[in-house]
Amino acid sequence: MARVWFILGLMVVILTVYTVVDCAMFDRSRVRGLPRWVWIFVILFIPVIGPLLWLIVGRGRRSAAGSRPTRSMAPDDDPDFLKGLAAQATQEQRIRQMEQELADLDKPDATDDGTPKGGAASNGSAGSAGAAGIPPKTTDPGDGEQPGRRDA
Repeated sequence: MARVWFILGLMVVILTVYTVVDCAMFDRSRVRGLPRWVWIFVILFIPVIGPLLWLIVGRGRRSAAGSRPTRSMAPDDDPDFLKGLAAQATQEQRIRQMEQELADLDKPDATDDGTPKGGAASNGSAGSAGAAGIPPKTTDPGDGEQPGRRDA
């Protein structure tokens, strides 16, 4: 029976030390009910009930948004939400632009005048490219016919 009383006494001392240190180090704006120095006296002079009161009543809870008090507001009134929408719209615009650039790269190559390679203007006949004084584009000897090659 003496061991049980010793263990219970040790637990009360540990709880008391923990709550005194917690109360002393706790953020002043979050202490509820009584001033901090009164809480320390309550913890020290009311053995078991004082620490439990501190843990249940004295410790203020942290708000969900940090130091700002939580309040309900519509999404269209919340500046953080609106900033997120603007950033999302900018990002979607950038994605659309990049997709368009990739689609342009996937299109078949065209000559400077807009006619596709291998068309009437680039086969040596007098077309709009020849009429504008631009010689038709020729391939280097040794390139050969390589299907799927884009840098030719």
